[in-house]
Amino acid sequence: MQAAALPVDGFTYGALTPILGYAAACLGAALGLRCTLRAVTRSAAARARWLVLGAIGLGTGIWTMHFIAMTGFSVEGLDIDYDVPVTFASLCVAILVVGIGSFVVGYGGRGPVPLMSGGVITGLGVAAMHYLGMAGMRFAGHISYDTTTLLMSIVIAVLASTAALWLAVTITGFAPAIGCSLIMGAAVCGMHYTGMAALHITAAPGTSEEGSQSLATLAPMLIGPVLLLFFVGLFVCMDPDPVARERRRADRATADV
Repeated sequence: MQAAALPVDGFTYGALTPILGYAAACLGAALGLRCTLRAVTRSAAARARWLVLGAIGLGTGIWTMHFIAMTGFSVEGLDIDYDVPVTFASLCVAILVVGIGSFVVGYGGRGPVPLMSGGVITGLGVAAMHYLGMAGMRFAGHISYDTTTLLMSIVIAVLASTAALWLAVTITGFAPAIGCSLIMGAAVCGMHYTGMAALHITAAPGTSEEGSQSLATLAPMLIGPVLLLFFVGLFVCMDPDPVARERRRADRATADV
């Protein structure tokens, strides 16, 4: 007889963790979009640097969103811990695969083939980060997923990534870019919580625990990635935007005429 799934709670601290996670996802999306846009306006060597920086920003933002949300995750009757190497391996996967997708678009252009290829690669990377991060959980029980809901979360990740890459090489204005970042952040959160809806956890036989949240374990691990996001954002803010600079130059030339 199969054991019944235990009750899980993804909102132990109410709306706090979803809001903070959404903010991290939006910040990562904004940095990734701006870096990719700047990459396509630069020479080949500088383009690679900006694409790498964008991958770090977007990948770190997605990872940070996931694990901020997981600080509010608890399972009735189980104490949850995390395998540190596996958890940080999921961060490396996110940055690496997002980087591959960004390079496909950054050097392949705005055509449908590079955008679709880059979107699929990036979306699969986002999903891999999520499920590898979930595999890093350690508790006295077993984890399984509803296949249909799991596949739905992967589709959301691919569609969101494709849209983000298209927007990154299309949107130039500051206000539209902010709007796109908000949409991308919502898509990342949607993928996360859809993936969590596919989750089923059963306790190992004889397990008797109180059930604790993951905050004490995850909070120290979040410090480094949050600081990394901060420094990527600082670098982007300090570097002049060539698109905005050219627009201002054109406006001054028009005014002089």
